[in-house]
Amino acid sequence: MIERYSTPQMRELWGLNHKFEVWREIEIAGVAYWKNQGRVPEEDFQQIRNKASFTVERINQIENEVHHDVIAFLTNMAENIGPASRHVHFGFTSSDVGDTALAYIIREVALVIKDRMEDLLESLYARAQETRENIVVGRTHGIHAEPTTLGLKLLGYYTETQRNYERLLLAIEDISYGKISGAVGTYSQLPPELEKFVLDQLGLKVEPVSTQVIPRDRHAFFLSVLSLIAQGLSRLAQEIRLLQKTESREVEEPFQKGQKGSSAMPHKRNPILSERICGLARVIQGYSQTASMNIGLWHERDISHSSAERIILPDATSLLEYMLIKMKFIVDKMHIYPLNSEKVINETGGLLYSSRALLVITEEMKIPREDAYAIVQGHAMDIWEKPSGGNLRSRLEGDPRLQQISQEKWDYVFDPRSFLLEITRIFERVEPFVKRTSNASA
Repeated sequence: MIERYSTPQMRELWGLNHKFEVWREIEIAGVAYWKNQGRVPEEDFQQIRNKASFTVERINQIENEVHHDVIAFLTNMAENIGPASRHVHFGFTSSDVGDTALAYIIREVALVIKDRMEDLLESLYARAQETRENIVVGRTHGIHAEPTTLGLKLLGYYTETQRNYERLLLAIEDISYGKISGAVGTYSQLPPELEKFVLDQLGLKVEPVSTQVIPRDRHAFFLSVLSLIAQGLSRLAQEIRLLQKTESREVEEPFQKGQKGSSAMPHKRNPILSERICGLARVIQGYSQTASMNIGLWHERDISHSSAERIILPDATSLLEYMLIKMKFIVDKMHIYPLNSEKVINETGGLLYSSRALLVITEEMKIPREDAYAIVQGHAMDIWEKPSGGNLRSRLEGDPRLQQISQEKWDYVFDPRSFLLEITRIFERVEPFVKRTSNASA
């Protein structure tokens, strides 16, 4: 994690101090179980609960000697607890503490990401509604296709984000499993009842069949969902970048007072936030690949996953939260230029109405669709190839083969607002899902 792309809250949740605090709670909960069974005196339990303190500095100092972080942690606590520390970690193995705490912390940071997604969903839907009638060119292969609206574009990103939100909820559920089942998951030194007792206090579920570790398919699934969310943000950011190109400038990400775009060119207003989001999405995708490779550990465990997870889990979650915050800012504050969109619509002389013209000619002239296609395409190719080729409407209206088609029909064909009716119906279709997301958020 680097400060540039992480928030103080996320750095605190992934910090060593917080990790050791969770470890301590797990260890104290384990002692509490043994106390309830009559194996730990009340006096010793109170001594442990009151004096189980640590410092990150001392743990690091010990770890430099013993090269084992859990042993260093336990040694430091024992220094502060005294003789009653013999009850701490009784029957446990290191992964009982480490893996259970990791699941707890992942859930904590995932809930932060969930809140950020809810914020973005609210912004996306608000801007989609605001721009639902802002007509823009739809493009396929980068070429003008048919009219759409900026609102419908944003509604599509809204529904994708909503799907990813639901996937995140599944991933949170799937990662919320701990294990305190001993060295190879056989409960040889402690009973399953202890495991359930401790995990209940943490709000975690019992891993049905663990080895010495929680199976890493859970972590891989979680990272794959984070990657999907990141790729969705990247897709939206890329669209903003494309719409911000000088040739069209239909949309522009926020450019703040005092901001400078280039050290050499004072005129520049670059989509740097959108580009940053696209770049960070690539990093998270790589982390997802690493998480998948962590699934295949040797036998009951090895620690080849551990070093990778110390990087990929804090980084991926921190980066994604940062991306969600930045995307919300972009969506909320982005500049929209309807006049530029209108100019772009008119740039190709009405070619983007060719499919509607094709159907009207077929229907009104009672001719085969292939013949109507040939008529429209013939005029369209002339417009593409000749700058002075006119516009599609004037050419079709002037075509002697089409004289019986009424002015009213041509008005319908070439009216961009005639596309709005069906777009409105799409918004109405999405509305029930919007309410469900709102209920889930509450």
